[in-house]
Amino acid sequence: MKYSLIVLMLLLAAGCDYTKDKVFIEAEAFEDYGGWVNDAQFIDQMGSPYLMAHGLGVPVEDAVTSFDIREPGAYHVAVRTFNWVAPHDAAPAPGLFRISIDDRELDTVFGKTPEQWGWAKGGTIELEAGTHEIRLHDLTGFNGRVDAIFLSKEDYEFLPNVPYKLFRLRTRTGAIPENITDEGTYDLVVVGGGIAGISTAVSAARLGLKTVLIQNRPVLGGNNSSEVRVHLVGSVEENLYPALGNIVRSLNDHHPPNAAEAERFQDDLKLELVKGTPNLDLFLDTHANWLEINDGKIERVYAINTRTGEQHVFHGKYFADCTGDGSVGAMAGADTRYGRESRELTGEPSAPAEADSMTMGSSNLWRSVKMAQPSTFPEVPWALQFTDDYYIDATSGTWRWESGFDRDIIQEAEYIRDHNLRAVFGNWSYLKHNLPEKYAHNALDWVAYVAGKRESRRLMGDVILSELDILNRTEYDDAAVTLTWGIDIHFADSLNSKYFPGQEFISWYTHPKHAPYHMPYRCLYSRNIDNLFMAGRNISVTHIGLGSPRVMRTGGLMGEVAGMAASVCVTHECTPREVYTDHLDELKALMKAGV
Repeated sequence: MKYSLIVLMLLLAAGCDYTKDKVFIEAEAFEDYGGWVNDAQFIDQMGSPYLMAHGLGVPVEDAVTSFDIREPGAYHVAVRTFNWVAPHDAAPAPGLFRISIDDRELDTVFGKTPEQWGWAKGGTIELEAGTHEIRLHDLTGFNGRVDAIFLSKEDYEFLPNVPYKLFRLRTRTGAIPENITDEGTYDLVVVGGGIAGISTAVSAARLGLKTVLIQNRPVLGGNNSSEVRVHLVGSVEENLYPALGNIVRSLNDHHPPNAAEAERFQDDLKLELVKGTPNLDLFLDTHANWLEINDGKIERVYAINTRTGEQHVFHGKYFADCTGDGSVGAMAGADTRYGRESRELTGEPSAPAEADSMTMGSSNLWRSVKMAQPSTFPEVPWALQFTDDYYIDATSGTWRWESGFDRDIIQEAEYIRDHNLRAVFGNWSYLKHNLPEKYAHNALDWVAYVAGKRESRRLMGDVILSELDILNRTEYDDAAVTLTWGIDIHFADSLNSKYFPGQEFISWYTHPKHAPYHMPYRCLYSRNIDNLFMAGRNISVTHIGLGSPRVMRTGGLMGEVAGMAASVCVTHECTPREVYTDHLDELKALMKAGV
């Protein structure tokens, strides 16, 4: 994409007053979200969190904030948004919204263009010097989205649209602060606040390490949070070391149905556990987006607050990647794998003949509730279209609502999530209009807008666990985490493929059982980044090998062990590898004692 020379000069110039005749308003920094939600899942791909009108077909309340004008005059308005169904070759645009400033509504209806994240022009408005109010007014309840609003006296032909240039414009206009807050040095920096990250951080902190947990969502728990609502599976009662699992046991969610009511996933319990742990600092709504590495070791991680834009830096002796996507490892240059290995490479009987980029998919669960009065739901021509020959007769969505198998689960994450939404809304509209005798009194109560992933990057350690290890019960002298879940691999459902070829959103699985198997510690640290641990689904496994350890209770066990190993590292000033080569008996003693 080309940019005007004027804008490039603005971005590169130094010492200029950028705020005199231009205002950059970050949507996530709005003072009152109203009914809009802050969606921060795709920062690394599109450059920022954004606000989304996730109203399940009912327009949401206005988002409102204020801004200051220093120089009066006519201001051109541009909004960073897009027609979110355009990449799916669907029409018409569902996510429509308008913008008003001081109760004066702009003429433009936004959300129709562009076809990818970019800037839509909204005309001009006369503004006096002083404070003004701006509102986002949702028109449909179907996921209109706003990243930023830019007001300027000059009508730029082009505005930056790639993340690093947008970041530059944001800092130069004061939309986000340029200064970076130094949060000091920690023994262990844990990035990712799912069950694995919580367990890693609490384990290390209970063993005396100064620890920080960085989580880019407003709640803890990852897939087990109220945002995604997947219950915990995997046993902690068949361990090689029975005392392992003490932290995971304290997070017991009592196995609510997937997609159950929000309170049954106990966000407060997780928050209380972390906040009540000495030696442990917590940063919610904080996204790690860069790091510095020297001589094969990470020195510090940088992160940005997903609501305020404030920037932080965390120095660490050791780091733990519990992001699921292996984001810290990827930034550090860790050895990674993605997709399915060939049978020739791994020797696994379930591996394909040829390697490819297929992964398990992402799910967006949903639920409806029975109402006293009949309810309606609109026609949704932009969603997936169902017929009498094929529809999903259900009042809620299970884990089987899954897509993204043949797409890049990281780089195309927003596309995959949006495809899931099109499937949910399309099927629900069909049920409401074609099966009124069954669904007239049902209304959508919740649809997850945060996707629950199963697989993406895997960070390679000194041992790469495979299907053969699990089936043949390979014995390792550093056996640590006990796997009790079957080798659970998902793929597109054949019937769904028949009716939606290339657009699958329902999955099926293979799930052969195995006896409890003890995975080695050497799967929990990077083989080429000397101070990096990992826990969760981004550990050192093959695609097939991931099928068993990827579940959350097992990930929590990994976290407990990683926290223990980090304490050994701090005590002896050694690498994670040297815990195995020089201090394995000490790690075993910690696993036997538990925390």
